Amino acid sequence: MRIFVYFCLLSKQGGIGIATMMDLIGKYTSFRLLLIGLAGGIFIVYPNISSLSWELSFLDASEYPEHLAFFFFRYIYFVILIWILAKYNLEKMQGYLLGKRVAQTFFMAAGAYVLYSFISFFSCKRADCFGSVLIFQFFVVFIVCTFVGHVFQMYHVQVKKEQEIERLRMENLQSRYDALTNQINPHFLFNSLNGLSALIRKKNDENTMAYVNKMSDVFRYILQSEKRGLVVLDEELAFVESFRYMMEVRFANKLAFHIDVKECYLNLKLPVLSLLPLIDNIVVHNTIDSEHVMKVDICMNEDRELVVCNPVYPKLTCSVTNGTGIRNLENRFLLLMNRKIRIENDGDVFRVYLPLI
Repeated sequence: MRIFVYFCLLSKQGGIGIATMMDLIGKYTSFRLLLIGLAGGIFIVYPNISSLSWELSFLDASEYPEHLAFFFFRYIYFVILIWILAKYNLEKMQGYLLGKRVAQTFFMAAGAYVLYSFISFFSCKRADCFGSVLIFQFFVVFIVCTFVGHVFQMYHVQVKKEQEIERLRMENLQSRYDALTNQINPHFLFNSLNGLSALIRKKNDENTMAYVNKMSDVFRYILQSEKRGLVVLDEELAFVESFRYMMEVRFANKLAFHIDVKECYLNLKLPVLSLLPLIDNIVVHNTIDSEHVMKVDICMNEDRELVVCNPVYPKLTCSVTNGTGIRNLENRFLLLMNRKIRIENDGDVFRVYLPLI
């Protein structure tokens, strides 16, 4: 029982994982169970050990060998019984209800008692096969082995439930993340097609073809990133470089990007396509024309956060949007990194702080 409590304490304190603990428990069902039987046998026959010198005082010296031999037989018998009952409860009774476990263990212990009584009655002149101490010893073995087996069974069931809950939780997180990622593609597609249609109306074939090529590069990155969770900042900034061309052409150079990130930060990670909804949010909610030239700054701060900031040029009419872009980004950071993004808007400058790992 102390072994079980020891493992439980280690599990609660994070000393060992569940899988490691179950492996160690499995090892106790073989040779180490025999060691437990040896220790348990000493505990069970302790009343006999304490009264051995007193019993020998009533015997002749010629009777000592027989009495000592029977004493050791009793000890070995209990060691084997504890080993068999413990092993049977741990390995053969998995999934048994408590009542069925108690019944089977009781009949095994009762059978062992009958066999012991039969052997001791015909092999020892001073057999105590009907003594209250002996009956109590068999009863203790029966109770302890049944209890230990049932506790380990309950623990095993609990571990399986926790593993199943963890599996379902991970599947739920993955499905939520996939749903959030899938929202990006159609939203971006509609905006890109709007820019393409504007170029077609201007009949600028050269810019239109370049725009289409860059759009294909951007969509290739998006499609390849659907099954990826975190990417290094270097990849995300490379995507922005392709995307910025589309935006600059679409707004006739009235939208410019300034990226200032040191090389030592390029291996930090963030959720894939983190910058796309921020850039899209700038375009949707701001007026961008010759009087309101939009400059987007992307840099790192001292807290290893990627800062995306832009001046605020609010549109005269409210934008038709449901605000899914920023909420989508916040949810993905929570799901993948368990961190929150920060947003600051003082009316003049809009800033978003993205934590990196």
